[in-house]
Amino acid sequence: MRHAPLFLGLDIGTSSLKALITNADGSVIAHASAEYPLATPHPGWSEQDPDQWVAAAHAATREALVRACAAGHAEPGRRIAAIGFSGQMHGATFVDRDNRPLRPCILWNDSRSADECEELDRAIGAPVILQRTGNRMLAGFTAPKVRWLQRNEPSLWARTDCVLLPKDYVRLCLGSVRATDAADASGTLYFDVEHRAWSADMLRDLGIATTQVPGCHESPDIVDRLSASAASAMGLAAGIPMVAGAGDQAANAVGSGIVAPGAVAASLGTSGVIFAASDSFRASPDGALHAFCHALPGRWHVMSVMLSAAGSLRWFRDTLARDATARAAAAGVPDYELLDRDAASVAPGCEGLRFLPTLAGERCPFPDPHARGAFTGISLAHGQAHFTRAVMEGVAASMGLCMEMIRAAGIHAPQVIGSGGGFESARWTSMHATAFGIPIVRAEIPDAAARGAAILAAIGAGALDPGTLHPPISQSGTTQPDRSQGPLLQALMEEQALLQRTLRLLKGNK
Repeated sequence: MRHAPLFLGLDIGTSSLKALITNADGSVIAHASAEYPLATPHPGWSEQDPDQWVAAAHAATREALVRACAAGHAEPGRRIAAIGFSGQMHGATFVDRDNRPLRPCILWNDSRSADECEELDRAIGAPVILQRTGNRMLAGFTAPKVRWLQRNEPSLWARTDCVLLPKDYVRLCLGSVRATDAADASGTLYFDVEHRAWSADMLRDLGIATTQVPGCHESPDIVDRLSASAASAMGLAAGIPMVAGAGDQAANAVGSGIVAPGAVAASLGTSGVIFAASDSFRASPDGALHAFCHALPGRWHVMSVMLSAAGSLRWFRDTLARDATARAAAAGVPDYELLDRDAASVAPGCEGLRFLPTLAGERCPFPDPHARGAFTGISLAHGQAHFTRAVMEGVAASMGLCMEMIRAAGIHAPQVIGSGGGFESARWTSMHATAFGIPIVRAEIPDAAARGAAILAAIGAGALDPGTLHPPISQSGTTQPDRSQGPLLQALMEEQALLQRTLRLLKGNK
């Protein structure tokens, strides 16, 4: 009896690697994950050992195969027909001629290169960078990380034979080919997003040789095959085709079915992301939105990234509401459910208390690596519950401003597909739907990026037609905007925009 082929998706996240085994249609057979540490040797630094990703890929795949067997799927290791990849974007992995990492990878959330951003904006010209790449220079991107290494660790730069993104290093270690894809390369800031190719002008001005970047492909393209040594470590057969894959946001969109032009998704996790698919290149005039290639050929997307979304509530819990864990345990509820109940005890608007959620610099809606958060309007009438609700309202208002920018780019969606832990709160979801002015439909797509990676593998193997992709959602999870609260959220958005402009003016006057 011949068994149907299976597909493996590997998602290299910031805290763990997820391995997902699916059928050709993306239905999940088994999944597993393996964690690894994050190093912060200096304030603003964020690094990881690339070889820990590879070890995690081995371990998570083996565990996923065990779980597939336990679920009654015969010989899953022999049935994997292709492997796809997803990964945290922007990370700079510097390797020598033998493909060995020269130092820990500098991650997407590392802000050490803020000075390099300003230097490159002056040297190349911010308008020129935007015209060449469709994006503005930000510390999270790869280009300023390269410049930081050139200036601060020149001996390592002299030995750098190639700069790889995280998922591409993992794939290289599982095979033998240096490769990337247009979606992930879009986040380097030396890639011509409109024409889906490396920007020769940006590479020249950054001092990066064309030999120091990998070959670029479309996400479903087969670019390598699994080596015998990697196959042995993972419990798979040697020679399995491996596709280029995509950066986590584009892969997440594929896994969530956000591929049709005009489809919009919002993720409320540590960061807050709004992703809008398009059939054409749409760079915002000021570069406030990211303009990237989608994971499907002939598609692009625009994306807003707010760095401290649900992460703001986690920070609040861990600092100003440290009693929440003990109170939640006493009440027999999770921490965040207790905070949600606290917020319910306060009237909308928090009696004038406001929260600015720029705790770690910002990308969107106010790009500024030096931005910092604030509570304003504090009075003696405010208690801890007011601060809790103010955090939730401040994040929703900022995400609402991001959605306004998506509309300004010409994308008007009738609804938003919502994912991420923040949307598990009905109250917070309602705030966001009200700020967006359109319904939020809760998606039922755990591990969407890993699922997207597996789907890209199935497309690359010819087992799946990308035209059949659609969001796997439940309409019963729809949250409509609260029209009675619409004026309040709009006022909060306007106040937040005014406060940010004022702070930037004050900073400029120093």
